Amino acid sequence: MVRHPPIKGEKPVYWVGSSKSDFLDFPTQVVSDMGHALGVAQLGGKYPAAKPWKGEGAGVFELVERFEGNAYRAIYTVRFEGFVYVLHAFQKKSPSGIRTAQTDVDLVHERLNRAREHFESNHQPGPRAKAGKHGK
Repeated sequence: MVRHPPIKGEKPVYWVGSSKSDFLDFPTQVVSDMGHALGVAQLGGKYPAAKPWKGEGAGVFELVERFEGNAYRAIYTVRFEGFVYVLHAFQKKSPSGIRTAQTDVDLVHERLNRAREHFESNHQPGPRAKAGKHGK
């Protein structure tokens, strides 16, 4: 795979926990399709098939790809300005039908908190000095 220089305005991707290695373990076609969707997010767009991830509020999305009878998912957030964080990538194996396993839901929640901590400690400007009396 050839990596071209970043396009102006392209948001960097941060992979939280094992999400990158888990993602790269997906079948090649799934990696390609989901990689394209993440590229759209990097450029500030929303891939048409990206669905809101329920339970974490705005800015958290789920990609679902079906391949050879299996379902693969990647959860990412664009909540933190200027960055895309991939929170979790997994093959869906829920015994309860369409419902996502609670362990995966909990992991997304934990990794979203880790992404927030990373963003706040590395990418937010420091506290601004307060202006004195009368803005001086």
